[in-house]
Amino acid sequence: MPCEVKPIRYGHSEGHTDVCFHEDGSCIVTCGSDGDVRVWESLDDDDPKSINVGEKAYSLALRNGKLVTAVSNNTVQIHTFPDGDPDGILTRFTTSANHVTFNASGTRVAAGSSDFMVKVVEVTDSSKQKTLRGHDAPVLSVAFDPTDEFLASSSCDGSVAVWSVEDQTRVVNWNVLPKCNDVSNAKSLCRLAWQPPSGKLLAVPVDMSVHLYERKSWTHVGTLSDDLSQVVNVVVWSPCGKFLAAGSVGGILSVWDVEAKLCVERQKHERGYTICGMAWHPSGGQIAFTDTEGCLGLLDGLCASSSSSSSTPKDYDDLFDEEDADGLLDQCVSDSGSPVKNAVEDDDDDDDDLMPATGKPRNRGSFLDDDDNSQGASHLFMNTGSLKVDKLADDDGGSASLRPVVPAVPRPVYEGPMPTPPQKAFQPGSTPAHLMHRFMMWNSVGIVRCYNDEQDNAIDVEFHDTAVHHAMHLTNSLDHCVADLSQEAVLLACEGTDELASKLQCLHFSSWDTNKEWMVDLPKGEDVQALCLGHGWAAVGTSAMLLRIFSIGGVQREIFSLPGPVVCLAGHGEQLLIVYHRGTGFDGDQALGVQLLQLGRKKRQIIHGEPLPLSRKSYLAWMGFSAEGTPCSVDSEGVVRMLNRSVGNTWTPVCNTRESCKSKSDHYWVVGIHENPQQLRCIPCKGSRFPPTLPRPAVSILPFKLPLCQTSTEKGQMEEQYWRSLLFHNHFSFLSSSGYEVNEESQRQQEKEQQEALMKMFALSCKLEREFRCVELAEMMTQSVVTLAIRYASRSRRMLLAQRLSELALEKASQLEEEEELDEEPAYHSTAQMDCFKSFCESLRIFFSLSVSKEGRVNPFKSTGSPAGQPRVANVLDTMTMSSRKPSALTSSSKQSKAPVLKPLAPKPRSKVQCTDQTRTKPEEKRTEKETEKPAVEKTPSAAGDNVENTRPKTGFQMWLEENRKNILADNPDLEETEIIKEAMGRFRTLSAEARLVRSCDERLLITVVCDLFKLHQRKRYTALYKENAHYRRKIYSLFNFVHFKF
Repeated sequence: MPCEVKPIRYGHSEGHTDVCFHEDGSCIVTCGSDGDVRVWESLDDDDPKSINVGEKAYSLALRNGKLVTAVSNNTVQIHTFPDGDPDGILTRFTTSANHVTFNASGTRVAAGSSDFMVKVVEVTDSSKQKTLRGHDAPVLSVAFDPTDEFLASSSCDGSVAVWSVEDQTRVVNWNVLPKCNDVSNAKSLCRLAWQPPSGKLLAVPVDMSVHLYERKSWTHVGTLSDDLSQVVNVVVWSPCGKFLAAGSVGGILSVWDVEAKLCVERQKHERGYTICGMAWHPSGGQIAFTDTEGCLGLLDGLCASSSSSSSTPKDYDDLFDEEDADGLLDQCVSDSGSPVKNAVEDDDDDDDDLMPATGKPRNRGSFLDDDDNSQGASHLFMNTGSLKVDKLADDDGGSASLRPVVPAVPRPVYEGPMPTPPQKAFQPGSTPAHLMHRFMMWNSVGIVRCYNDEQDNAIDVEFHDTAVHHAMHLTNSLDHCVADLSQEAVLLACEGTDELASKLQCLHFSSWDTNKEWMVDLPKGEDVQALCLGHGWAAVGTSAMLLRIFSIGGVQREIFSLPGPVVCLAGHGEQLLIVYHRGTGFDGDQALGVQLLQLGRKKRQIIHGEPLPLSRKSYLAWMGFSAEGTPCSVDSEGVVRMLNRSVGNTWTPVCNTRESCKSKSDHYWVVGIHENPQQLRCIPCKGSRFPPTLPRPAVSILPFKLPLCQTSTEKGQMEEQYWRSLLFHNHFSFLSSSGYEVNEESQRQQEKEQQEALMKMFALSCKLEREFRCVELAEMMTQSVVTLAIRYASRSRRMLLAQRLSELALEKASQLEEEEELDEEPAYHSTAQMDCFKSFCESLRIFFSLSVSKEGRVNPFKSTGSPAGQPRVANVLDTMTMSSRKPSALTSSSKQSKAPVLKPLAPKPRSKVQCTDQTRTKPEEKRTEKETEKPAVEKTPSAAGDNVENTRPKTGFQMWLEENRKNILADNPDLEETEIIKEAMGRFRTLSAEARLVRSCDERLLITVVCDLFKLHQRKRYTALYKENAHYRRKIYSLFNFVHFKF
């Protein structure tokens, strides 16, 4: 059975951890920086026993029912095991103890501290202590000699020392480690280990290798390296003493067969975290390890065997034969005639050897070829990458010298990106399948739980809304491992065996007939790996890279091949989302593709296998739809992404759940996403990636937040609010195009929020004097909000900005008319007239720019000194009227609350000065006969100098009053003139904005004025007229603004 790394478990909060096995291997015991010691019956244990020993626990050791821990209060404590009752304090230090260990008999405890001291304490009598002094820096680790004669210690001062326990003296000292001033700054924890059972060798992690030192002679006899590129942190011997395992800072797990001089196993931590604790199972079949992020892992598949000593001897020359090399590890061959065999062989330990089961040696390519320069069989293993032997001692204390090492010819080593193991297929909304109690599905419909233990093997189905269906209890006789739940059915599937085929079972509880269950057997050798339910259909992804679609009643429908192995499926309504491996990822990245199918009457593919974006070195953790039907994904880094249909089906990050976690080991397990209201529903998991089944976990709601820049500023917050509202508004158009009913009130409310956010950003840009940015924001506004922006710019005395926005309003009005095409163009909109109007507008723009450049940001049409009796100079927007065929909700509400009061224009007497001035400014203007005949335009008779230019055009109310005066008098014949006007004003106000707008201008008069002004433009006289007459400036500017909206 090949070795494999089991999925890691989050056992403690982030920080240093340690691990050990019980003497009989019945449980795993860990400690962490959260101050807890946890007892795990197995790696799948959902509810480990927890013993709190202090604020932080740095190290632990277990022997003879006694649990010893080094905690952050500078003490070494002892507890009973497994009860966890405190049993006193063994010893104290002036600073924290960094490492503790038992001797072989369990009668003594050694502890190393940051105060440079090592203490040896009797367990039965803590007053009997021995202190070893000599280190000049904090102690990193301590290790008892199996014979209890020596004690080894490593320190931050760069030394590894061997002490005589009885004499309390230092026997030998090696300065082989890098120096540092504290444990937190050390490159390696340098966990030492003596070879069991006699302590013949001492293994010392030194940089990227492991040095082996011989007992008694204390000479360096070998180095284990395996071409490691990472610093070794901790080493541990197998119970038989034949194998040595090491864990590195970068998460590499290596296992060496010291006798065969081979690296028999090499695995990598799935997240690349630093391994800081390792323990070998007493049976030799497993290695437990912990990392600096609080995770617990297990290397499984190592087999204990005694066949190595009894296997048929082979000469080392035979190692290069193909068949022998392939079976080297299977037979655990050792040559009795080789120097290494004679030196390392231990006659007393032949029964409990560890035989690796990986099939082939890891470093076969590093063997040297036998050529003319070879000097013997001993040269054949000099550059194995696993063991560089100087000399080894036999049991009698003698030594055998080896020939000098001949340097090997270096071979090219591949240093490019390494392929990433593809993630396995999973079911979104489910917890890992190896758990005994787990969630098979948790979605917006309900929860499916699975219980698989010695007492029960069943499935419970619970609905959030009991009106859909009552809860169900199902017997899991077929060992179903995958499930999905919808408003119509429960879909279950199990893997195939040698005797039985993989089965798909559907409980169609919404069926109107009595047969509510159907089952399908898949072809032999094809297993269900992923499944999902939609509206009226079920989809299954299989190991044969096929997608099979069934009706909800069990009819087989479409079947087609997938481009790669399926990862997961998700369904919502008529949408089917497929995620699969589109290739091999490198350097920790997954290469996933996604397809989105529409399975309605008109079947079509919306997303055609584009790559699915994920965070760096992450994997897909959840995939599904929001409650409104928008595809969403969550990766292992906690980044939530949503499909943006408005930008070519791209994926936009909308939330990062890691920002809401209190520690690195905490995670959020997503169960649902809602766009209206904006809610991310998930379950907080402390120290784990998934929640336990009992007690029932509580659901939390996280807010969405787009990762825009500078969201701490007011500008960034407004931008994030607007674009998030716009993204979450896309589902309205999708639902309406798909034939679903849309809540128009919610849609209008979101549109109002978007326009309000734009208006706030516009106001902020005005305050910051960013007028170009104001125009950019106005381009995203609706026509009605642009009017508000013009009014705001005018009141802020930014006339150039108001003029730019007026041009923009004209463009938006024309675009709106083209898009809606509700009315035909008026007959008088001839090409010649439109050309005249465009030329006139261009002339006005030129004049505006001249006026602004000469006079600064002022209104060029505002009179600085009006004679007494002259009408008040109007604001830029006083006479502006908006034409909108289909006003938005925001415009309608604002007009209802702040509608201007329309009053009839009463004639005012004019002075001779005014008449003379106006006669001089416009002597050539002529009115048509039809215009002069209208009594509403004429004013009260004045002096002979008055001309028709002094008259004003009729307002919309005046024209409406002319047409409806007879109707008002017919209804109320006794009304006087003032009462008629009041009644007319009341009726006029009840008209819609469009109806009043139609009455607000006589188009024929407007066209006439425009054409007259065009004639003035041709004669080059308009500039002089503007400079001479302020009244004409007001009149023309008002006409210009109105024409902008009218045309």
